[in-house]
Amino acid sequence: MAEEPVFSEQHPIRVFLLDDHEVVRRGLADLLDAEPDIRVVGDADTAAHALVRGPALRPDVAVLDVRLPDGDGITVCRELRDAMPELACLMLTSFDDEEALLDAIMAGASGYVLKQIRGSDLVSAVRTVASGQSMLDPATTARLMRSLRADPAASVPSVPPEVAALSPRERDILTLIGEGLTNREIGKRLYLSEKTVKNHISRMLAKLGVQRRVQAAVLASHLDQHGSRGG
Repeated sequence: MAEEPVFSEQHPIRVFLLDDHEVVRRGLADLLDAEPDIRVVGDADTAAHALVRGPALRPDVAVLDVRLPDGDGITVCRELRDAMPELACLMLTSFDDEEALLDAIMAGASGYVLKQIRGSDLVSAVRTVASGQSMLDPATTARLMRSLRADPAASVPSVPPEVAALSPRERDILTLIGEGLTNREIGKRLYLSEKTVKNHISRMLAKLGVQRRVQAAVLASHLDQHGSRGG
């Protein structure tokens, strides 16, 4: 497994910005460029512009506005990560939109922050996702799961074929991930060692075609809904 990059003044985090408001882009650039270990390498004001400029600049982190005049930052996240799998995307939005959060998770975003965030917290968020960690904290994921389960009419499609292909044990583990349990807690619940749980999860993520545990948690909501409906 590749080691996580170590950033410094000599090797700063390269950041790319996408927002349709020039004032927001300038503010973000000034804020981030003031940090010795962060360098803004470019920006864009439309989705089309971002998809052309982004890959050429090889950023480590892309800060992407969710709502754009010619599309959305979530599609840009998915397409940029197809071109640069190591890229960490931090979604930026002006309101707390659970549907956008769900889409962002499934597009492989590393984090999701509101524009009302304090400057120092945004700087921390950029550093967090650059280091390979997720800004989608367990509380946010749990809230999203609750909301999906409480609203069966929410825009959740039928069980994806990848989920249907899981073994009964993998489905059990996926359900527990959806409940926000850690590997250790899952092991205790299913009488498995933590290492065995980890191996099951690695195989399960590969089968599901997702890279992040939080994406699997979203898929667990499909399982939960259809399990409770179908009996």
